[in-house]
Amino acid sequence: MSKTIYILDNENKDYKYNIEEDTIIYHFSINSSSNVEINMNKENTTLYYYYNNINYDNNTFNIKVNHNVSNTHSEVFNHGVNVYDNYLTYSVDGTVLKNSSKCICNQDNQIININNGKSTIKPNLFIDNYDVDSNHSAYIGKFKDETLFYLMSRGISKRSAYLLLLKSFLINSDSIDLNKIDEFILEINKI
Repeated sequence: MSKTIYILDNENKDYKYNIEEDTIIYHFSINSSSNVEINMNKENTTLYYYYNNINYDNNTFNIKVNHNVSNTHSEVFNHGVNVYDNYLTYSVDGTVLKNSSKCICNQDNQIININNGKSTIKPNLFIDNYDVDSNHSAYIGKFKDETLFYLMSRGISKRSAYLLLLKSFLINSDSIDLNKIDEFILEINKI
């Protein structure tokens, strides 16, 4: 049995989750900062956390995933679009305690700067156990010109190609209920 949670926010908030069953969290943010703490408290549970944000001002996203017991698995995907020349910071901590073995703790962090934004990603893995599989990645940049060119060579306008790339980047799971994120999709179309 698994639980699915949808969050759509446009104001600064703090969130805390205690994971006791397999959980998928889809967190969509429009120009806001968040602090998220997730505690993996039950063995043999899996977390998929998708954070997708559109940034217009200076904002910071902090997430901490704590593997408090053995045999837990977290996959964290953070995708942001920094629209203007402002700051967007991701600080992402994955922690595995000394007594928590056979854990998987992974992060994928990406920020697309549309203009000349100042983005920072701090992917941190605090692993105090040798029997753990953990990885992190960080990418800050723009969409590749070759990708836009390819889409445009297929008859897609530059604006439509850009929107297609933005939607595929920010809505990065095919199991998302699009009806629950109407406001976020409308915001993508405004970029």
